[in-house]
Amino acid sequence: MQIETIEVDEVQGQFKDVVHRVVAGLHVILSENHKPVAHLLPAGTRAAGLHAGAITTSSDFDSPLPEEFWIPPR
Repeated sequence: MQIETIEVDEVQGQFKDVVHRVVAGLHVILSENHKPVAHLLPAGTRAAGLHAGAITTSSDFDSPLPEEFWIPPR
């Protein structure tokens, strides 16, 4: 998928054209002052990396569970 970054100020006069390009498969990153603020993707599209860092796991994730976990309470 092709990616293009456009400043918010630039897109205001050409929004309809940008939407048509997104529907055709373009991934648009909207930015303000050269900082990304939004992504425009065709409906139903998934983009890898959009939520990078949102989920973490502990360093002991795959360690064995303690014995008390397996013993039912009395």
